[in-house]
Amino acid sequence: MTTTATATLLTPYRLGRLDLPNRVVMAPMTRYRAAEDGTPLPVVAEHYAQRASAGLIVTEGIWPSRQGQSGWRLPGLETPAHVAGWRAVTEAVHAAGGRIVAQLMHGGRQGHPLNRLLGDVPAGPSAVPAPGPVHVKDGGKAEAVTPRAMTREEIHRTVADHVGSARLALDAGFDAVELHGANSYLIHQFLADNTNLRTDEYGPRTLADRLRLPIELVTAVAEAVGPDRLGLRLSPGNPQFGMHEADPAPVYRALLGELDALGLAYLHLTDNDDYPALADLRPRWSGPLIGNVGENRAATDRERGEAVLAAGLADLVSYGRAFIANPDLPERFAANGPLAPVDPTHLYGQEAAGYTDYPRLRPAARS
Repeated sequence: MTTTATATLLTPYRLGRLDLPNRVVMAPMTRYRAAEDGTPLPVVAEHYAQRASAGLIVTEGIWPSRQGQSGWRLPGLETPAHVAGWRAVTEAVHAAGGRIVAQLMHGGRQGHPLNRLLGDVPAGPSAVPAPGPVHVKDGGKAEAVTPRAMTREEIHRTVADHVGSARLALDAGFDAVELHGANSYLIHQFLADNTNLRTDEYGPRTLADRLRLPIELVTAVAEAVGPDRLGLRLSPGNPQFGMHEADPAPVYRALLGELDALGLAYLHLTDNDDYPALADLRPRWSGPLIGNVGENRAATDRERGEAVLAAGLADLVSYGRAFIANPDLPERFAANGPLAPVDPTHLYGQEAAGYTDYPRLRPAARS
């Protein structure tokens, strides 16, 4: 296998059970193309199949249970209808020669009763609201609600919900599962300073307590689906949605120290201007690492991706915005072709416009 320092974005890579044709990963991006019950719309299959030349596709965040739903028309993976909807997606991607991972995203404190099928107040580590106002399903905005603090029983049930949803992901044909531990969602909320104020064994009294929920959750899902079918996304120090981590280094060093021996398929890590997570944590992770350097920054281009590989900071590089408007991104990199701009007016919604109508650099070959 080519070492990272001598690899390029177009070099093949072995990731867990998967042989990837390149190191260009499609990052997870919320696009709101689901029915009201959380079943992905038919257009979702076309969207991901168009991007099947990525070395790996990571889906948008998928709620593992209704208790974890953070937004209206976000997709779920809890019911037979969800499984059938996602199976259409995985079959389309595989038919196009691609590989696709389901990202499970529990909202924790994120959410509003108007955006939840249960119509209830969301629950997180502690009763600390996210900044508001928030978008709600009627197209308007509402003030953020104060979440409930999860009980121990709810924490245990949440772990079980992730295990069940991960198993459904494999039933739906996904090649692997990624747990969303980043960007202000549940796992991140247990790790951060201002969102975890608990006084029990899941609180910040000790570092071991702060890490307890992330470790239990990752371990349980790894045991259920196999560690080589599980990835984890983290964003140390990411301030999105009011998150605060004064000193993320010791927390995430300790977390990786506990998880490294599990033999996960990969770690998906975002960098931060205040904390160079890739440089600090790469030496502390022995498995494959996907680096993302575009979070809260300018969109990543080919040159920045190649620089990440050349510096040995990651084995693969994930791209978000570039994949929105460039479904054939690896081919464009190979041809040194121009990157098309994103149409911001259709980023979110249920229509095909701004989702499946971006042109390829070259027309697809007819079969």
